[in-house]
Amino acid sequence: MLSIERHVLRNFVVLHALENGLDIPIGPQNAELLDSTVSDSDADDRISASGNDEDDMADDPEVDANARHGLRSEADFRARAERAYKNYSGDLRRRFRWLPSTLFVPALCDDLLADAKALMQVLQDCGQWDPAQDTKLAELTRLIAKQHADEKVLVFTQFADTALYLSAELKARGVKRVEAVTGDSSDPTQLAWRFAPDANDKRRSIPAADELRVLIATDVLSEGQNLQDCAVVVNYDLPWAIIRLIQRAGRVDRIGQHAERILCYSFLPAEGVERLIRLRQRVRRRLEQNAEVIGADERFFDDEREVEFMSDLYNEKSGVLDDEDDAEADLASYAYQIWKNATDADPSLAAKIESLPDVVYATKAHEPAPGAPRGVLV
Repeated sequence: MLSIERHVLRNFVVLHALENGLDIPIGPQNAELLDSTVSDSDADDRISASGNDEDDMADDPEVDANARHGLRSEADFRARAERAYKNYSGDLRRRFRWLPSTLFVPALCDDLLADAKALMQVLQDCGQWDPAQDTKLAELTRLIAKQHADEKVLVFTQFADTALYLSAELKARGVKRVEAVTGDSSDPTQLAWRFAPDANDKRRSIPAADELRVLIATDVLSEGQNLQDCAVVVNYDLPWAIIRLIQRAGRVDRIGQHAERILCYSFLPAEGVERLIRLRQRVRRRLEQNAEVIGADERFFDDEREVEFMSDLYNEKSGVLDDEDDAEADLASYAYQIWKNATDADPSLAAKIESLPDVVYATKAHEPAPGAPRGVLV
């Protein structure tokens, strides 16, 4: 809903410029410029321009109650877009490139307004967000407050909005010693120390009253931090890049971890959404490819094929233990055949390769030619 609000607001910023004959800002209109209540600051680089950022806007008396509790009417969006444009064209002007509105045909206004109204109808149909109806939040609360009530829990999410939302709602549900850390946090490392004082050798400087049991983090903490005081990791959403998934587990799966096993929980997309975007399927396939290349043994999902294998084994299905690769040549024989084919084709290779030093760079210079232009092949 926040993403839709911001998309509509971006439309109205451009509409404001077109309808008033003003230059149009070209460049990222990050969340912290569009609203004063929440900031998806980890999805894009945060702005740094003359101090006129989200904190200043939050204190702006012009930001009315509608802006703080969700924009819904066209009048709300237009008023907020006018204030956003004023910020863009003032101290933040150098952040953008600017195009004259005269370069665009009048029909663009109609298209932008139609797009905005369609999305505003989606917001109207959704109504106001009610955390009490958030079943995903309820399951996370159960996991933290009941299933792992006496353990440290590290929760990862891709978005700053989500991290701040979860922190506030968990506190409201009685979860103690919980904080959120995002790219906008003043000192992410200090929060990491409070969560994992032993791993960071900060036990003496972190009072027991300040130690955290639950840390909700964006990927700002997915690398470069020692968090192995914890052995329970939760992926509240799945990142498209599997390296993020591996880095998240890597915060606790490192030297100094005393737990016998690390638990990694992942919230999966609803079935209808999964059919559309196939996120779980894509992430699973890329994890398998990663394991084949580097021999990684992390398991982020229960593997259905493993379950099927165990069932076949239990039911004594014939051939279940047969090696699928029995019919193929072993690697040594395969390598020898490649070598033999090469030396048969060019007998001089044998002497050349045998005379090579033990360590040699397997590269050669490239001379550009009409059929092979200058460039790099990776």
